[in-house]
Amino acid sequence: MTLPKIAIIISTTREGRFGDRPAQWMLEQARAHGGAEFEIVDLRDHDLPFFNEPAPIAQTPSPHPAAQRWARAMASFDGYIFVTAEYNHGVPGVLKNALDHAYAEYSRKPAAFVGYGGVGAARAIEQLRLILIEFQIAPLRSAVHIGTAELAGIRREGKNFNDYPHLVRGAGQLLTTLLWWTEALRAGREAAT
Repeated sequence: MTLPKIAIIISTTREGRFGDRPAQWMLEQARAHGGAEFEIVDLRDHDLPFFNEPAPIAQTPSPHPAAQRWARAMASFDGYIFVTAEYNHGVPGVLKNALDHAYAEYSRKPAAFVGYGGVGAARAIEQLRLILIEFQIAPLRSAVHIGTAELAGIRREGKNFNDYPHLVRGAGQLLTTLLWWTEALRAGREAAT
């Protein structure tokens, strides 16, 4: 059986973002953990228009080439790790817009979370879990929350993520749980076809 594929999605696009750093760290943690193929998916590489379709994507796929490319990319993965900031107690708008451009491609796949910012992006992650349920994505409890103290240490004091043992432990737990659900849901999807 081939290894499952997991997308590590950078959920912001603004200039000067911090998201590249935790995404790269998570990729390193994931490759060391093993058990799947991991790939960073950057929303900057998907120039999606503002969602303005005449019908829900669940009923009619988008005719827009960028949306079709996004949907194909999402279909190629067996699970997702969302690396997200928190904007005004919520998910970045660009992430919500991207998610809205696909539907069936996400179905019955698990998602875990890496959040950074005030309270480790806990509020954004909670919103994201609710959004993902509508797409029939299975949002997991597992998350790594990079809070204000860790951000200050990394940005201003020259520390890295591995200087915080709780982040490393959290990443390991996230990956173990995500891989279990990835395999279980992949088997379920295959049995249903």
